[in-house]
Amino acid sequence: MTAIPTTTTPTTRTGPEVGHRPGHPSLRDVVRRVALNLLVACAIPGALFYTCLRLEGVWTAIGAALAWSYGAIVWRAVTRRRPSGLLLLTAAVMTGRTLVALLTDSTFLYFLQPIISDGLIGTVFLATLATSRPMAARLAGDFYPMDDELHLRPRIRRLFWCLTLGWALLCLGKATATLWLLQSQPLATFVLVKSVSVLLLNGAAVATTIAAATFVARREGLLDPGLPEQVLPEPVPVPA
Repeated sequence: MTAIPTTTTPTTRTGPEVGHRPGHPSLRDVVRRVALNLLVACAIPGALFYTCLRLEGVWTAIGAALAWSYGAIVWRAVTRRRPSGLLLLTAAVMTGRTLVALLTDSTFLYFLQPIISDGLIGTVFLATLATSRPMAARLAGDFYPMDDELHLRPRIRRLFWCLTLGWALLCLGKATATLWLLQSQPLATFVLVKSVSVLLLNGAAVATTIAAATFVARREGLLDPGLPEQVLPEPVPVPA
């Protein structure tokens, strides 16, 4: 008896030989999670702030943006979903800014604080480069399921180090440029230019981050490539 391949009884075979790694999210899932976190934590409160500023004034804008952030946190808690670290960080920063503005009755300080915050965040990011887990590694769990084994992989560690450095430099650069805008432009112009420029800069930084992370993740086999299952003919014994 000799086994020869035939096309009559196909068998589906999957495994490492076809690049399928069950349990890993696809690139689409990761991008969707990143986009959703940025939308909820940054884009929507920013749009609310500018709209309310033009319609009702700065204090209404401050209250609306802060209410959105806390509303999003409460909604996540009610639906038993963990709020992202980015959302919590945004809410904490906005709370501090609002308290300082109320206590001093100064809207100028409200707009100055993000500049100080960007400078502090950039400095903190730089400081974490000397630790075992740079800031990018600490935030990675919001976008991809991480464990200790993944954190220890050499390529992953280099990726997080480079991303942390890049975001640190971006924050420090934004702080410098925004301070110049605040001192040289009317408030409405400042808010509009800052919102648009920050959105574009952050968008470019996010796109670069995703591209770099995707490259490393594919090298490490951490993304489901979405390849179709390979269909192989099953050998059928026939008389020699």
